[in-house]
Formats: sequence, C-alpha cells, structure tokens
Amino acid sequence: MDVALESWTDFNVAIAGAGAALGGLLIVALSVNIKQIAESRGLAARAGAAVAALILGVVLACLALIPGQPLWAFGVEVLVGTAGCGAIAVLAARAIVQDQTPGTLHKYDAGHIASFVGPLVIFAVGGVLLVFGLPAGLVVVAVATIVALIGAVIFSWVALVEILR
Repeated sequence: MDVALESWTDFNVAIAGAGAALGGLLIVALSVNIKQIAESRGLAARAGAAVAALILGVVLACLALIPGQPLWAFGVEVLVGTAGCGAIAVLAARAIVQDQTPGTLHKYDAGHIASFVGPLVIFAVGGVLLVFGLPAGLVVVAVATIVALIGAVIFSWVALVEILR
C-alpha cells in the first residue's frame, strides 16, 4: 500500500462503517414513505442519486484499504466509480426536470441536482489528482465522501419529514 494511502487507514475504516450504517438508515427512511416517494419521479430519482453517492464513498473507502496499490491505481478506481455514479446522476437529473407530479416546485431543481452532482465533481477532481500521483487527491476524496454523507443525511430528513408537509 502506498505510504500516503496507509496514513488514511483509520479514516477509511471509519467511513466504511459509518457510511454503511447510514446507507442502511437511508433505505429505512425511504421505506417509511415509499408510497409518496414512488409517486414522484423526481423524489425517487433524488433518492437513487443520494444512495449512489453515499455508497460510492463507502466503496472507495473499502478500496483504499486494499494493500499494495499505488495512488494512481486508487485514482483510477475513484474515476471509474465516479463515472458510474455520474450516469445515475444524469438519469436522476433528467427525471427531476421532467417530473410532472402535482405540487412539484421546479424552482428548486438546480439545488436538488447540485446536492448529488456536487460530491461527484469533487470525487472526480480527487481521482484526477491521484492518477497523477498527488497525495492531495486523498484529501479531496475525503471531502467528497463527507459531502456525500451530509447529502444522504439531508435527503433522509426529506424522506422522513419534509415529504409529509
């Protein structure tokens, strides 16, 4: 394992555990109001994108723990994962913009889309830095992971409380 990756072991172990637990809680939060979420194409898309960004952070934390890999290889893993989630984000953004559910306020679309695209942009920047062997990419990936965790918590609140207002 690269020395720079090794110094992040405790962080990655913590993120893998906390992120997996939060992912489970997010799924439970979604199931509580699944009828309302399923009725809105935009809400269902936001849920999928929030889960995808959160799970990307968990998967990357696990991948960072693989022994013997150089920084550039981890950077490739970050970019591949980000590209996969990027495809989900594009589909989610399209669903949000096209959502015709009564009561949908499209003036908030940009904010909703930014909440799941933002972490992906940060992940991509971190991945590029890592591909070039720059340890600063690890900090950027960590920031993206934390932003994705915060986004998942915020969407959990939406799924549990705001949806019923």
